[in-house]
Amino acid sequence: MSEGQVYDLIIIGGGPAGLTAGIYATRAKLDTLLFDRLNPGGLVASTDWVENYPGFPEGITGAELMKKMEEQAIKFGLKIMPFKEVHSAHFKGRIKIIRVDNEEYKAKAVILASGTEPKKLNIPGEEKFKGKGVSYCATCDGPFFKDKDIVMIGGGSSGIQEGLYLTRFVKSISVIEFMPHLNAEKILQERAKKQPKFKFFLNHMVTSINGENQIESVTIKSRQTNQEKTIPAQGVFVYVGWNPKTEFLKGQVDLDRWGYVIAGGDTKTSVPGVFAAGDVRQKTLRQITTATADGAVSAFMAEKYIEEQKSSTD
Repeated sequence: MSEGQVYDLIIIGGGPAGLTAGIYATRAKLDTLLFDRLNPGGLVASTDWVENYPGFPEGITGAELMKKMEEQAIKFGLKIMPFKEVHSAHFKGRIKIIRVDNEEYKAKAVILASGTEPKKLNIPGEEKFKGKGVSYCATCDGPFFKDKDIVMIGGGSSGIQEGLYLTRFVKSISVIEFMPHLNAEKILQERAKKQPKFKFFLNHMVTSINGENQIESVTIKSRQTNQEKTIPAQGVFVYVGWNPKTEFLKGQVDLDRWGYVIAGGDTKTSVPGVFAAGDVRQKTLRQITTATADGAVSAFMAEKYIEEQKSSTD
């Protein structure tokens, strides 16, 4: 970074929302910098198959879709800095300050697109076997469980979708769902119920992941009868929801009680010049389509804000 350089716009997060914002912002000729704590792509990049994103009737892998978005953004001039996690921010002044790796970056406007990360179970055995049989990414780790019995915790769309992917590797999948019914999209439920490798334990909760040097079993408890049973398993995949990546925003913008950024459909936060897009924003539906829509809106609103600020100082 050049000493004293002020970008027009800084985007925090390189998922669908951040990359779409980057495309719109750079096409509007805004000098734009994007930070991502990993490689751009977000959670979508680790998704095996996407079939509800418009324009791909046969479906597309999450990694390929996000690569196309990244290439498109770079084509228009977006500057991307991967493996750069934002540790703190100062949004109160006219110029916004972002701190990354002991360096300060400045911008006239900021788009928050930092997304979410998987929730943890916080039960015995989870931390012990994290990365050694406990996984939060079926696409990343599925091949390691060839011909194994595994447990999938969570019956929402993410869990069932990734469970369907795992059927190409594993011997069996026991789905443990806290509610008395699955919450996945109906089409995914239908596919899973037709798949002989699936077993379903509805209205159950997981109480422990067991084993000495590797996972040997999982203990579950019925929420109706409180009766416990042990399921033999060599792997556990956790899909029980998400936490927003907003630790660095506390005291800077208004957050709801779950930590999501409070912003309406116009993506405006409680601080002028700061906008929120994608899964990090308080919203009803978190999908790739809604993230890209937020990205487009946030970039437009940022451009408008910058022009208004320029006019007020002329």
